Amino acid sequence: MSKKHRKKRKTRRDMSTFFFRLTQVTMLCIFISVCFLIYQTGYVQTIVELYQEAQEITGTSSAEDFRADQQGEVYDTNGNTIALLRNDRNIIYLSADEIPDYVKEAFVSIEDKRFYKHSGFDLIGIFRAVGSLISSNSVSQGGSTITQQLARNVYLTHTVSWERKVEEIFIAISLEKLYTKDEILEFYINNIYFGNGYYGIEAASQGYFSRSVSELSLSETAFLCAIVNNPTYYDPLTNKENTLSRRDLILENMLDDGAISEAEYTEAVAETITLDTSSPQYTRTWAHTYIYYCATQALMEVTGEDYDTCYELLYTGGYRVYTSIDMSAQALLQDAVDETLSDYNTKDANGTYALQAAAVTIDNETGLVTAIVGGRSQDDVSTDYNRAYLSFRQPGSSIKPLIVYTPALERGYTASSLVDDSKEEDGPSNSNNSYSGMISLRTAVEQSKNTVAYRLFRELTPEVGLSYLLDMNFSSIEEEDYTLSAALGGLTTGVSALEMSAAYATLANEGVYRLPTCVTLITDTDGNIVAMPDRDEHQVYESDAAREMTNILEGVLTRGTAKGNALENMPCAGKTGTTNDNLDGWFVGYTAYYTTGVWVGFDSPRSDSSLSGASYPLAIWNSYMTELHEGLESKELND
Repeated sequence: MSKKHRKKRKTRRDMSTFFFRLTQVTMLCIFISVCFLIYQTGYVQTIVELYQEAQEITGTSSAEDFRADQQGEVYDTNGNTIALLRNDRNIIYLSADEIPDYVKEAFVSIEDKRFYKHSGFDLIGIFRAVGSLISSNSVSQGGSTITQQLARNVYLTHTVSWERKVEEIFIAISLEKLYTKDEILEFYINNIYFGNGYYGIEAASQGYFSRSVSELSLSETAFLCAIVNNPTYYDPLTNKENTLSRRDLILENMLDDGAISEAEYTEAVAETITLDTSSPQYTRTWAHTYIYYCATQALMEVTGEDYDTCYELLYTGGYRVYTSIDMSAQALLQDAVDETLSDYNTKDANGTYALQAAAVTIDNETGLVTAIVGGRSQDDVSTDYNRAYLSFRQPGSSIKPLIVYTPALERGYTASSLVDDSKEEDGPSNSNNSYSGMISLRTAVEQSKNTVAYRLFRELTPEVGLSYLLDMNFSSIEEEDYTLSAALGGLTTGVSALEMSAAYATLANEGVYRLPTCVTLITDTDGNIVAMPDRDEHQVYESDAAREMTNILEGVLTRGTAKGNALENMPCAGKTGTTNDNLDGWFVGYTAYYTTGVWVGFDSPRSDSSLSGASYPLAIWNSYMTELHEGLESKELND
């Protein structure tokens, strides 16, 4: 090669090197300029902050984050489901081994083919989604990985922005380091939205097919999996054809990926999808509000959290709540209330019936609540305000056995003791203004003599008498109640039907008080015990005094103020109560089997001459207890 040629070649090489270096310098300058501009506009700081936020979120992440908002269930005393516990996210959680393989394979095929290969973020998947869009004008697979979707569904909002997308990627990458692929897929399938309020594959299956996902065919499974891509566009209730189209796409992807055979594919595509949205609907009764109250109280005992926190937890924790409520007894009690008051249809300004009632039944064997009614049945009226345990009213003479007569029996009085029924100058009058002079204590109770109760209470002192109520957890005894008028039910705030029923059940139980509740057990979805409500049980009255009080109260239904209302072939005891000016009426009575307390009155107290303990309340009690005891063997009280 000549010297001239070598020089030309060297010149060309030098020029190439020069342009290469110039290009590098130019690119470096551009890169630095871009970085500078990004820095100046705050993008770098924002990205750093998003990364830090993602680390904070995943730093406290646990499996419980993905098991929140689970649907719970409530069971009656016979083990029948009577309610579902759920909030806006209706999740019925399935563990990984409970999720059918078809479900897992369908989601991986259509949503994230490289799920088992990437580390949370898949650039190849994004390019594939874009390529699909360009080539076929449709997206057969999403750009976001399953892990990204999980991060978005659980930790972030669905607001579209680059910031959310960046944070979503950071969280997804961190989640892949914390959990296995099987765990991530389990979390995803249980949290993804299937439209119409259903979160998770099991809730969707029961909602759209009224069957568990384990009972679905391949075609039905793919049909459900089609919804999540766009729950509005693929809503099976309104856009079924769209759902079917995407079902077919999912099946095609599963075939291409080798997840199903050609025969399975052909059969699944040809299958007709028939929706069944007739899943059980549970009627909400007054018992339900009391169940939720008792369950919340039980969770408070375990967690130490406040009422509102535990109430929310009840609807999201996936609990199984077992109760003592007998739905047959519940229906009987509600019918007795409604039928007895059916002729009184005047309504208050808010649209509810003016004359109301509350009633509670307690099983005397267990001390648990069997039925509880907080008002009359009325369409479009909420059962949240349950008068049976939320309303406190003066009890009238129904309080006498609790704070006057049984305590007196503990202090030497007997049913035969003579007591003075005469009017004192500053004392109370009897309801009929009739006075009999010296009579037996038994007669004084049967005829509800105010004068006698007043004298005995003065002898006992209000402090002693009211202490019995406090020992039975009456919640609204005020300082102003420590007066002699309390003997006749003159209490400032008053008592609830639940409290009165539990107190009379104490007499039936030979003086042993049991804290009333209807929740017997709460477990988690795996059957582990979460809470067993505290069943405070202690002696309040001496056994002999309680037994004698029961014997005396039997006479109220045969000779006294409730004469003619004893149950046929079933020994029973009880007491009427009527407040001044006929504002409230009470009857609380019991057999060896059950105690039932009934209150009737107005939410805004007002006088009604037809209202007394011996009118509506006694009629409700008698008709209900008659039906409740049908078929039961006659059993003596104090047996």
